[in-house]
Amino acid sequence: MARQTRTLILETALVMFNTQGEPNVTTNHIADELGISPGNLYYHYRNKDDIIGHLFARYEQRIDQALAAPDDRLPTLEDLWLQLHLIFECMWDYRFVYRDLIDILSRNRKLRLHFSRILKRASNNAAVVLKGLAAAGILRASADEIRATAENIVLVATFWLNFDAVRHAKQESGQLDIGRGIHQVMMLIAPFLRDAERLHLNTLAAAYLR
Repeated sequence: MARQTRTLILETALVMFNTQGEPNVTTNHIADELGISPGNLYYHYRNKDDIIGHLFARYEQRIDQALAAPDDRLPTLEDLWLQLHLIFECMWDYRFVYRDLIDILSRNRKLRLHFSRILKRASNNAAVVLKGLAAAGILRASADEIRATAENIVLVATFWLNFDAVRHAKQESGQLDIGRGIHQVMMLIAPFLRDAERLHLNTLAAAYLR
């Protein structure tokens, strides 16, 4: 029963952080939403930062799984499409992390270090995928172009939800947010593709804007 309550607190907090913004939600709000006393909530989690820490651990585990590239063969454009889809779905499900990123990380040094490592892993993994595409003859780019493009991919993905939320302030459509972001990232590598592969990429990317 205690484990069930702990899980329910995290799930409720995640929904409230995502929809209302983490700074606008207190532990009392979460307790009220669950119909439990604040004391009951504090029995399971010391404070709001403790809840955020546990949610971040869930997010980190999932984003690491999404970042994993094929290790038994060279990647394809379809692999890139699937990987981006998994990454952006994770970002959307934990969008409070991104939309309140600076505020959360400024309060919590441990999470700041963890997120910095996530960004580094994401850049490294993006570079591995791009190098794999180059080795497969799909992509033509220098080592420096691959490094810079990998950094740009992480940069655009990390701040996409904030950018898109400002640009479409009255809209809260998760699937469309994901689609626009994936399309934007995929277009970063288009200039480095051969003609046939570029056409294929444009076909894959266009599916997100329908």
